Amino acid sequence: MKILDIVIIGGGPIGIACGLEAQKKGLSYVILEKGPIVNSVYNYPVNMQFFSSSEKLEIDEIPFISKENKPRRSEALEYYRRIATSNKLNIKLFEKVTSVSKTENEFTVVSEKNTYKSVNIIIATGFYDIPNTLDIPGEDLPKVSHYYNDPHFYSGQKVVVIGASNSSVDAALECYRKGAEVTMVIRGAEVGERVKYWVKPDIINRLKEGSIDVFYNANVKEISKDSVVIKTANGEETLANDFVLALTGYKPNFNLLNEIGVGFSADKRKIPTYNEATMETNIDGVYLAGVICGGMDTHKWFIENSRIHAKMIISNVLKESV
Repeated sequence: MKILDIVIIGGGPIGIACGLEAQKKGLSYVILEKGPIVNSVYNYPVNMQFFSSSEKLEIDEIPFISKENKPRRSEALEYYRRIATSNKLNIKLFEKVTSVSKTENEFTVVSEKNTYKSVNIIIATGFYDIPNTLDIPGEDLPKVSHYYNDPHFYSGQKVVVIGASNSSVDAALECYRKGAEVTMVIRGAEVGERVKYWVKPDIINRLKEGSIDVFYNANVKEISKDSVVIKTANGEETLANDFVLALTGYKPNFNLLNEIGVGFSADKRKIPTYNEATMETNIDGVYLAGVICGGMDTHKWFIENSRIHAKMIISNVLKESV
Protein backbone atom coordinates (compact mmCIF):
# COMPACT_ATOMS: atom_id res chain seq x y z
CA MET A 1 0.00 0.00 0.00
CA LYS A 2 1.32 3.41 -0.99
CA ILE A 3 2.11 5.63 1.98
CA LEU A 4 0.70 9.10 1.39
CA ASP A 5 2.21 12.29 2.70
CA ILE A 6 -1.15 13.43 4.13
CA VAL A 7 -4.67 12.17 4.76
CA ILE A 8 -7.11 15.05 5.21
CA ILE A 9 -10.23 14.13 7.17
CA GLY A 10 -13.06 16.49 6.24
CA GLY A 11 -13.91 17.92 2.83
CA GLY A 12 -15.30 21.28 3.90
CA PRO A 13 -13.82 24.62 2.78
CA ILE A 14 -10.78 24.27 5.06
CA GLY A 15 -10.18 20.63 4.13
CA ILE A 16 -10.31 21.68 0.48
CA ALA A 17 -7.86 24.52 1.19
CA CYS A 18 -5.47 22.00 2.75
CA GLY A 19 -5.79 19.75 -0.29
CA LEU A 20 -5.08 22.62 -2.65
CA GLU A 21 -1.96 23.61 -0.73
CA ALA A 22 -0.70 20.03 -0.55
CA GLN A 23 -1.26 19.61 -4.29
CA LYS A 24 0.57 22.85 -5.10
CA LYS A 25 3.55 21.69 -3.04
CA GLY A 26 3.72 18.31 -4.77
CA LEU A 27 2.63 16.26 -1.74
CA SER A 28 0.63 13.08 -2.10
CA TYR A 29 -2.70 13.36 -0.29
CA VAL A 30 -6.33 12.33 -0.16
CA ILE A 31 -9.34 14.17 1.28
CA LEU A 32 -11.94 11.94 2.94
CA GLU A 33 -15.44 13.42 3.26
CA LYS A 34 -18.32 11.54 4.87
CA GLY A 35 -20.93 13.32 2.70
CA PRO A 36 -20.99 15.48 -0.42
CA ILE A 37 -18.47 18.22 -1.15
CA VAL A 38 -18.54 20.76 1.72
CA ASN A 39 -21.07 18.62 3.57
CA SER A 40 -21.61 21.13 6.39
CA VAL A 41 -22.43 23.96 3.96
CA TYR A 42 -24.78 21.63 2.09
CA ASN A 43 -26.69 21.03 5.34
CA TYR A 44 -27.16 24.74 6.06
CA PRO A 45 -30.71 26.14 5.58
CA VAL A 46 -31.59 26.60 1.92
CA ASN A 47 -31.87 30.41 2.23
CA MET A 48 -28.87 30.88 4.52
CA GLN A 49 -26.74 34.01 4.01
CA PHE A 50 -23.20 34.11 5.36
CA PHE A 51 -22.06 36.67 7.90
CA SER A 52 -18.78 37.02 5.98
CA SER A 53 -18.44 38.82 2.67
CA SER A 54 -17.49 36.72 -0.34
CA GLU A 55 -13.83 37.75 -0.47
CA LYS A 56 -13.36 36.53 3.11
CA LEU A 57 -14.66 33.10 2.13
CA GLU A 58 -12.15 32.74 -0.69
CA ILE A 59 -9.50 30.04 -0.49
CA ASP A 60 -6.16 29.98 -2.29
CA GLU A 61 -6.89 33.52 -3.59
CA ILE A 62 -9.47 32.12 -6.04
CA PRO A 63 -12.08 34.88 -6.56
CA PHE A 64 -15.54 34.27 -5.15
CA ILE A 65 -18.09 36.37 -7.06
CA SER A 66 -21.55 36.65 -5.50
CA LYS A 67 -24.68 38.63 -6.33
CA GLU A 68 -24.66 40.36 -2.95
CA ASN A 69 -21.74 41.34 -0.75
CA LYS A 70 -22.53 38.45 1.58
CA PRO A 71 -23.09 35.25 -0.43
CA ARG A 72 -25.76 32.66 0.12
CA ARG A 73 -25.53 28.91 0.62
CA SER A 74 -26.19 28.08 -3.04
CA GLU A 75 -23.37 30.36 -4.21
CA ALA A 76 -20.93 28.89 -1.68
CA LEU A 77 -21.79 25.34 -2.79
CA GLU A 78 -21.09 26.29 -6.40
CA TYR A 79 -17.84 28.07 -5.49
CA TYR A 80 -16.30 25.26 -3.44
CA ARG A 81 -17.54 22.54 -5.78
CA ARG A 82 -15.94 24.22 -8.78
CA ILE A 83 -12.67 24.61 -6.91
CA ALA A 84 -12.63 20.91 -6.08
CA THR A 85 -13.55 19.74 -9.57
CA SER A 86 -11.54 22.29 -11.60
CA ASN A 87 -8.39 21.53 -9.65
CA LYS A 88 -9.05 17.78 -9.81
CA LEU A 89 -8.56 17.41 -6.08
CA ASN A 90 -8.14 13.86 -4.83
CA ILE A 91 -11.31 13.85 -2.74
CA LYS A 92 -13.30 10.76 -1.78
CA LEU A 93 -16.95 11.55 -1.06
CA PHE A 94 -19.41 9.63 1.12
CA GLU A 95 -16.47 7.92 2.76
CA LYS A 96 -16.68 8.26 6.53
CA VAL A 97 -13.52 7.65 8.57
CA THR A 98 -14.09 4.99 11.23
CA SER A 99 -10.68 4.74 12.90
CA VAL A 100 -7.15 6.14 12.96
CA SER A 101 -4.16 4.36 14.47
CA LYS A 102 -0.47 5.12 14.55
CA THR A 103 2.65 3.02 14.47
CA GLU A 104 6.10 4.50 14.95
CA ASN A 105 6.37 6.09 11.50
CA GLU A 106 2.92 6.16 9.92
CA PHE A 107 -0.83 6.41 10.41
CA THR A 108 -3.44 3.91 9.27
CA VAL A 109 -6.75 5.57 8.43
CA VAL A 110 -9.70 3.24 7.96
CA SER A 111 -12.88 4.45 6.27
CA GLU A 112 -16.14 2.69 5.48
CA LYS A 113 -14.76 1.95 2.01
CA ASN A 114 -10.98 1.75 2.17
CA THR A 115 -7.76 1.84 4.20
CA TYR A 116 -5.06 4.47 3.79
CA LYS A 117 -1.57 4.92 5.19
CA SER A 118 0.09 8.29 5.59
CA VAL A 119 2.92 10.11 7.33
CA ASN A 120 0.62 12.95 8.48
CA ILE A 121 -3.07 13.55 8.99
CA ILE A 122 -5.07 16.77 9.05
CA ILE A 123 -8.37 16.79 10.94
CA ALA A 124 -10.76 19.40 9.54
CA THR A 125 -14.08 17.94 10.65
CA GLY A 126 -15.87 21.11 11.80
CA PHE A 127 -18.57 21.04 14.47
CA TYR A 128 -21.96 20.56 12.78
CA ASP A 129 -22.43 16.84 13.47
CA ILE A 130 -23.71 16.68 17.04
CA PRO A 131 -26.53 18.94 18.30
CA ASN A 132 -26.53 20.26 21.84
CA THR A 133 -29.51 18.36 23.21
CA LEU A 134 -32.04 19.62 25.73
CA ASP A 135 -32.32 16.25 27.49
CA ILE A 136 -36.03 16.65 28.16
CA PRO A 137 -39.03 14.34 27.69
CA GLY A 138 -40.27 14.32 24.10
CA GLU A 139 -37.08 15.54 22.49
CA ASP A 140 -36.94 12.34 20.44
CA LEU A 141 -40.40 12.85 18.91
CA PRO A 142 -40.53 13.07 15.08
CA LYS A 143 -41.87 16.64 15.33
CA VAL A 144 -38.61 17.83 16.91
CA SER A 145 -35.59 18.77 14.79
CA HIS A 146 -32.18 20.16 15.72
CA TYR A 147 -31.64 21.22 12.12
CA TYR A 148 -33.62 23.65 9.99
CA ASN A 149 -33.84 23.54 6.22
CA ASP A 150 -36.81 24.98 4.30
CA PRO A 151 -39.53 27.25 5.77
CA HIS A 152 -42.14 26.05 3.26
CA PHE A 153 -42.43 22.82 5.26
CA TYR A 154 -43.82 24.73 8.26
CA SER A 155 -46.42 26.85 6.46
CA GLY A 156 -49.69 26.98 8.40
CA GLN A 157 -48.19 25.16 11.39
CA LYS A 158 -47.62 26.12 15.03
CA VAL A 159 -43.84 26.19 15.39
CA VAL A 160 -41.77 26.64 18.54
CA VAL A 161 -38.21 27.82 17.87
CA ILE A 162 -35.82 27.24 20.77
CA GLY A 163 -32.75 29.48 20.91
CA ALA A 164 -31.64 33.04 20.24
CA SER A 165 -28.75 32.60 17.80
CA ASN A 166 -28.51 33.36 14.09
CA SER A 167 -29.99 30.00 13.14
CA SER A 168 -32.95 30.47 15.51
CA VAL A 169 -33.63 34.01 14.34
CA ASP A 170 -33.40 33.09 10.65
CA ALA A 171 -35.75 30.14 11.15
CA ALA A 172 -38.27 32.20 13.11
CA LEU A 173 -38.37 35.00 10.53
CA GLU A 174 -38.53 32.72 7.50
CA CYS A 175 -41.20 30.43 8.95
CA TYR A 176 -43.29 33.45 10.00
CA ARG A 177 -43.09 34.86 6.47
CA LYS A 178 -44.22 31.53 5.02
CA GLY A 179 -47.34 31.57 7.15
CA ALA A 180 -46.31 29.67 10.27
CA GLU A 181 -47.46 30.66 13.74
CA VAL A 182 -44.07 31.08 15.42
CA THR A 183 -43.16 31.25 19.10
CA MET A 184 -39.57 31.72 20.22
CA VAL A 185 -38.35 30.36 23.56
CA ILE A 186 -35.19 32.20 24.66
CA ARG A 187 -33.18 31.25 27.72
CA GLY A 188 -31.83 34.78 28.26
CA ALA A 189 -33.37 38.24 28.41
CA GLU A 190 -32.89 39.10 24.72
CA VAL A 191 -31.89 37.72 21.34
CA GLY A 192 -28.24 36.73 20.95
CA GLU A 193 -25.58 39.43 20.79
CA ARG A 194 -23.97 37.78 17.75
CA VAL A 195 -27.11 37.83 15.61
CA LYS A 196 -26.30 39.29 12.18
CA TYR A 197 -26.50 43.07 12.41
CA TRP A 198 -28.72 43.44 9.33
CA VAL A 199 -31.18 40.85 10.68
CA LYS A 200 -31.36 41.92 14.33
CA PRO A 201 -33.64 44.97 13.81
CA ASP A 202 -36.02 42.78 11.84
CA ILE A 203 -36.43 40.13 14.54
CA ILE A 204 -36.66 42.73 17.35
CA ASN A 205 -39.42 44.58 15.52
CA ARG A 206 -41.36 41.39 14.77
CA LEU A 207 -41.16 40.40 18.43
CA LYS A 208 -42.21 43.85 19.64
CA GLU A 209 -45.24 44.00 17.38
CA GLY A 210 -46.26 40.46 18.30
CA SER A 211 -46.00 38.99 14.79
CA ILE A 212 -43.71 36.41 16.38
CA ASP A 213 -44.48 35.48 19.97
CA VAL A 214 -41.61 35.15 22.45
CA PHE A 215 -40.88 33.97 25.98
CA TYR A 216 -37.67 35.38 27.47
CA ASN A 217 -35.87 33.86 30.46
CA ALA A 218 -37.65 30.62 29.64
CA ASN A 219 -36.82 26.96 29.07
CA VAL A 220 -38.70 24.10 27.48
CA LYS A 221 -39.65 21.53 30.10
CA GLU A 222 -41.44 18.89 28.05
CA ILE A 223 -42.59 18.20 24.51
CA SER A 224 -45.62 16.10 23.64
CA LYS A 225 -47.36 15.16 20.42
CA ASP A 226 -49.52 18.29 20.32
CA SER A 227 -48.04 20.71 22.87
CA VAL A 228 -44.91 22.15 24.47
CA VAL A 229 -44.57 22.94 28.18
CA ILE A 230 -42.22 25.80 29.03
CA LYS A 231 -40.98 27.18 32.34
CA THR A 232 -41.03 30.96 32.68
CA ALA A 233 -40.49 33.47 35.47
CA ASN A 234 -44.28 33.54 35.87
CA GLY A 235 -44.69 29.77 36.04
CA GLU A 236 -45.40 27.09 33.46
CA GLU A 237 -47.09 27.67 30.12
CA THR A 238 -48.52 25.02 27.80
CA LEU A 239 -48.43 25.90 24.10
CA ALA A 240 -50.39 24.15 21.36
CA ASN A 241 -47.75 22.96 18.92
CA ASP A 242 -47.11 21.07 15.68
CA PHE A 243 -43.32 21.30 15.29
CA VAL A 244 -40.29 22.20 17.40
CA LEU A 245 -37.03 23.57 16.01
CA ALA A 246 -34.49 23.08 18.81
CA LEU A 247 -31.70 25.22 17.37
CA THR A 248 -29.51 25.21 20.46
CA GLY A 249 -26.13 24.87 18.77
CA TYR A 250 -23.75 22.06 17.94
CA LYS A 251 -20.50 20.56 19.15
CA PRO A 252 -17.57 18.80 17.47
CA ASN A 253 -17.25 15.04 17.40
CA PHE A 254 -14.26 14.52 19.68
CA ASN A 255 -14.21 10.71 19.32
CA LEU A 256 -11.53 10.70 16.65
CA LEU A 257 -9.28 13.09 18.58
CA ASN A 258 -9.69 10.98 21.71
CA GLU A 259 -8.87 7.83 19.79
CA ILE A 260 -5.64 9.30 18.46
CA GLY A 261 -4.64 10.70 21.85
CA VAL A 262 -5.00 14.44 21.23
CA GLY A 263 -5.13 16.34 24.53
CA PHE A 264 -7.77 18.83 25.65
CA SER A 265 -8.05 21.73 28.04
CA ALA A 266 -9.31 20.74 31.46
CA ASP A 267 -12.28 23.14 31.45
CA LYS A 268 -15.67 22.74 29.81
CA ARG A 269 -14.47 24.52 26.66
CA LYS A 270 -12.54 21.33 25.79
CA ILE A 271 -10.10 23.07 23.47
CA PRO A 272 -7.76 20.59 21.73
CA THR A 273 -4.03 20.81 22.36
CA TYR A 274 -2.12 22.20 19.39
CA ASN A 275 0.75 24.53 18.51
CA GLU A 276 -0.75 27.81 17.31
CA ALA A 277 2.26 28.45 15.04
CA THR A 278 2.10 25.11 13.22
CA MET A 279 -1.37 23.67 14.02
CA GLU A 280 0.31 20.40 15.06
CA THR A 281 -1.23 18.67 18.08
CA ASN A 282 0.56 16.91 20.94
CA ILE A 283 0.69 13.88 18.62
CA ASP A 284 3.49 14.25 16.05
CA GLY A 285 2.08 14.36 12.54
CA VAL A 286 -1.51 15.13 13.59
CA TYR A 287 -2.73 18.60 12.63
CA LEU A 288 -5.97 20.47 13.23
CA ALA A 289 -7.57 22.93 10.82
CA GLY A 290 -10.71 25.03 10.99
CA VAL A 291 -13.51 25.10 13.54
CA ILE A 292 -12.38 21.94 15.35
CA CYS A 293 -9.53 24.00 16.85
CA GLY A 294 -11.98 25.89 19.07
CA GLY A 295 -13.41 22.86 20.84
CA MET A 296 -16.72 23.86 22.39
CA ASP A 297 -16.04 27.51 21.48
CA THR A 298 -17.58 26.92 18.07
CA HIS A 299 -17.94 30.65 17.40
CA LYS A 300 -14.19 31.29 17.56
CA TRP A 301 -13.12 29.94 14.17
CA PHE A 302 -14.79 30.58 10.82
CA ILE A 303 -13.79 30.08 7.20
CA GLU A 304 -12.43 33.62 7.00
CA ASN A 305 -9.99 33.32 9.92
CA SER A 306 -9.04 29.64 9.60
CA ARG A 307 -8.30 29.42 5.86
CA ILE A 308 -4.71 30.37 6.77
CA HIS A 309 -4.33 27.02 8.54
CA ALA A 310 -3.69 25.25 5.23
CA LYS A 311 -0.47 27.14 4.46
CA MET A 312 0.69 26.90 8.09
CA ILE A 313 0.25 23.13 8.16
CA ILE A 314 1.77 22.35 4.78
CA SER A 315 4.75 24.61 5.52
CA ASN A 316 5.36 22.72 8.74
CA VAL A 317 5.03 19.35 7.00
CA LEU A 318 7.69 20.51 4.53
CA LYS A 319 9.74 22.12 7.33
CA GLU A 320 9.53 25.46 5.58
CA SER A 321 9.82 28.75 7.41
CA VAL A 322 6.47 30.56 7.54
